[in-house]
Amino acid sequence: MMLEVKGLHKQFGGIHASRDINLVVEKHGVHAIIGPNGAGKTTLIAQLSGALKPDAGRLRFDNTDITHMSRHRRAHAGLVRSFQITSIILPMSVLENVMLAVQSTEGHSYRFWAPVSQDAELKEKAMQSLSEVGLGNRADQMAGEISHGEQRQLEIAMALALKPKLLLLDEPMAGMSKEESANMIELLKQLKGETTILLVEHDMDAVFSLADTTSVLVNGHIIATGSTDEIRNNAEVQKAYLGD
Repeated sequence: MMLEVKGLHKQFGGIHASRDINLVVEKHGVHAIIGPNGAGKTTLIAQLSGALKPDAGRLRFDNTDITHMSRHRRAHAGLVRSFQITSIILPMSVLENVMLAVQSTEGHSYRFWAPVSQDAELKEKAMQSLSEVGLGNRADQMAGEISHGEQRQLEIAMALALKPKLLLLDEPMAGMSKEESANMIELLKQLKGETTILLVEHDMDAVFSLADTTSVLVNGHIIATGSTDEIRNNAEVQKAYLGD
């Protein structure tokens, strides 16, 4: 077991964004979270990553209680959100963006970027992450010049540079064309088994293609968890989300 969530609760005024959420994410699999808009998916991911403190409940990650652990410490422990580094720096090259991510795990100083940009060890590690996502041939291009889909791939490369044990992917296919989405699905299939993935996604084709287990979140509460076939055939899920 990579992640265990028990009784997670988060309330904003009279709105219960998370209501007694219980969740288990097994190692080396892909666990998807689906649900309609406003179901509480983003609030859940924010609590898991440490960006938001729960009002109640416990979180265990890799046999360690992380309920009160900071976002920074969670990332260094291996619980990494796909866009953990706030955004791509568009005027910098694709390679330099990933090198910054590598720096955050190596303890390097950010004071002198020019010498660091020539650091052979950092460059090698960054290139490895870029190769994993299929962007090795884009390394020297400016990040602002590559396509939207490639920028999403770059964000995942930056996350992979943080050496995640669990990768939280919050709608990685958002805003992509059909072709870009297909490329992202293939990328995630390649990562499957190497890195445990918790995937929040609206694209049902992507979810059913990738997920080993899917949990359905409605009004802040998980109403069902199961295999693809179990979720497809669950009457309560069909009514609440998938439709007839």
